[in-house]
Amino acid sequence: MSKIIKHMNEAVIKKTAARCRERGIVIPTFAELRDPEKIPAAIKKRLPAVGMDDINPLNLFRISWKNDVRSGLYGPVNALELPPAVTGVAARIVGLVGKHFPTGAHKVGAAFGCLVPRLVSGEFDPQVHKAVWPSTGNYCRGGAFDCALLGCRAVAILPEEMSRERFEWLKAIGAEVIATPGCESNVKEIYDKCDELAADPLNMIFNQFAEFGNPIFHYQVTGPAAEEAYPARRKDKARLAAFISATGSAGTIAAGDYLKTLHPQLRIVATEAKQCPTLFLNGFGGHRIEGIGDKHVPWVHNVRNTDAVAAIDDEDCLRLLRLFNEEAGHRYLQGLGVSEAECKSLALLGISGICNTLAAVKTARYFELGPDDVICTIFTDSVELYRSRLEEMRRDRGPYREIDAARDHAAVIGHQGIDWFKELGYYDRKAIHNLKYFTWIEQQGKTSEELNAQWQPEYWQEMFEGEIENFERLIAEFNRQVGF
Repeated sequence: MSKIIKHMNEAVIKKTAARCRERGIVIPTFAELRDPEKIPAAIKKRLPAVGMDDINPLNLFRISWKNDVRSGLYGPVNALELPPAVTGVAARIVGLVGKHFPTGAHKVGAAFGCLVPRLVSGEFDPQVHKAVWPSTGNYCRGGAFDCALLGCRAVAILPEEMSRERFEWLKAIGAEVIATPGCESNVKEIYDKCDELAADPLNMIFNQFAEFGNPIFHYQVTGPAAEEAYPARRKDKARLAAFISATGSAGTIAAGDYLKTLHPQLRIVATEAKQCPTLFLNGFGGHRIEGIGDKHVPWVHNVRNTDAVAAIDDEDCLRLLRLFNEEAGHRYLQGLGVSEAECKSLALLGISGICNTLAAVKTARYFELGPDDVICTIFTDSVELYRSRLEEMRRDRGPYREIDAARDHAAVIGHQGIDWFKELGYYDRKAIHNLKYFTWIEQQGKTSEELNAQWQPEYWQEMFEGEIENFERLIAEFNRQVGF
C-alpha cells in the first residue's frame, strides 16, 4: 500500500491516457531515466531530431544525467572533475553536471518525481487541475517544463528577487508566474501564497519541501549516476569519501542516502548559506545563493543520515562566479597550470554549484582527505542562469582584472578554512530533526507521530526503496492504456 498515492481514480486515468494517446505522450519509468539502455529503440530513434529544450513529450526521456548533447542520445554520466590547481586540495572533487538536462538544471527530475505518480494514478487531472510549483528557482522551472510536455497547466511561485533569467523563461514557456516578496530564504511568503491558492480545489500544490517524489527521484536516479561516475575516476586505493549537497528542498541530498548503502564510510555533508545558517546555528536571514537555504528543515530531509553541515559565505560564491567566467580570471588560472579547456568548463558551475564546491573544499580540509579520496557533489545548473548577476557585478564593482582574480582565488579558495563546518553527533542530528516540528506540525498540518517515525531508518528505506515499486507499476500500466 502506497503512503504517497492516496487513491486511484480509474475514470481520470482512462481520460488522461486517451489525452496522452492523442498527443503522442509516453511516460518513462524511473528505471529508464536511470539507465537509458532500457529506453525502447523506437523512442531513441526519434530523439536526435528533437532539441533538448523543445516542448516535445519525447524530452521526458531526457530527464537523465546521461544526455549526450552532440548525438542527441546518451553516453556516460555527465560529470566534471575540478583541477587541483582550482580547488587547492589534493582530494578529487567530482560534480555531476546539471546543465545537460532540459531547462539546464536537474530540478526537472525532482518535478517529474512529484507530478508523474499523481498523474498516472488519476489524482491529478490535467483537464481540471493546475499544478502549482512553489520554488526558489529551478524547481518551478522544471515543473513548468514537465507540465508543458505533459499538457498540464502550471503555476510557478518564486521570490521576486530571483534572477531575471528565471522569470523571462517561465513567461516564455507559458506558465502563470507569481512573484512573492523577498529573496532566496523567504519561503514562508511562498507557503502563504500556497495556502491562499490551496483554497481552490482546482489547484494542486506540489511542495518540493514535503513531496517525497522529489528525494525519491534523486535516490533512484541521481544516486546511481554518482556511483557510476565514481569508478571512472577510481584508482587502486581511491575511495568515495563524501557526498556534498546544498540542502534547499533536501531532494538532491537523498542521493547521498543511496551512496551510503554502498559505501557505509561515506560522509554526507549538507551545505547552506552562512547568511542563513538554519542547520548550523538554528539561524535565519537573507542570502544570494539562489536555490538553497530556506530558513527551515524540509520534511523530506533524512537528517539522521547527515554527517556534517558546512555554511558557505554567499559573497565567496559570487566572487568565484566572476573568477570562473571573466577573461581575466581565466588568464590567471591558466598561469596556475589550468588548461584553456578546463577554464571553459568552469562555466558549468552556477552559484549553488560553486557553493557545493566550497563545501567540498572545507570537507577535504576538515577530514584531511588526500589524493586517494573522491568527493562527489552536484553542479545543479550553469552560469547561463546567472548572466544578469555577472552584468550587475560588472556594473557595481567595475571591470575584472587579474589582480582581482588573484585575490579571489587566494582569499576564497586558498584560505577556505574549517570554520563554519560542524561534524554532527547523534544529538546534534536529533536537534536539527526536531526543528521540523515548528514548520511542519505547527504550520503545515503534519503529525508528531510521523515526525517521530522519521527518526527511524526504516521509514526512509520504505519511502526511498519501497515506493518506487508502486510508481513503476503505475507508469507501466498507464502506458499500456495509452497503447504503447
